[in-house]
Amino acid sequence: MDVYRNTDFSAAQIADKALPWSEIFQEIPVTFTSSALVSAVLGLCASGAPAGQADFDLLDLSTNPFLEKNLEFLNECMDDLASESQKVAYHSRAVARQQAQQAAWVQKRRAENAQRRAAGQEPLPEDEPGNALFKPLPEPSRLDAYLIVNQVANYCSQIDTFGQKAVKKLYVMDALSQS
Repeated sequence: MDVYRNTDFSAAQIADKALPWSEIFQEIPVTFTSSALVSAVLGLCASGAPAGQADFDLLDLSTNPFLEKNLEFLNECMDDLASESQKVAYHSRAVARQQAQQAAWVQKRRAENAQRRAAGQEPLPEDEPGNALFKPLPEPSRLDAYLIVNQVANYCSQIDTFGQKAVKKLYVMDALSQS
């Protein structure tokens, strides 16, 4: 927050502070409580009664809807990240082009000043503050890219967590089918 509050949040400021994206955002713990219905279902499952179809429905292995949505969101985030990357690449090309134009202008001005000195005239200044070539180009915001990278990490974490649960269910179903 100090970097964002006290600076313009540019790539140079982030590099100077050596801030990775994982330290920019802070996770806030959230606690969920289960409803009485969930507690009742868990109580029935733990009662030791023989397993019925409803118990097996709890082990449903259909992971397609959740994974499909998360992968779609992850794909959209990756597209957004590629777009942000293109903005940065365009900015760096524009800066390089501007620097080349500045160098050409200064070289032309020096040649012109050499001719003016040879003719006995006063040389012109080599840097003109009002010249549009010497105005810095605005840097694209890095905040959007950091938000997108954080969202990608969240989707990957959710997919990983859900994948672990699905594998556990598969092992349980494998054990049940073998007994």
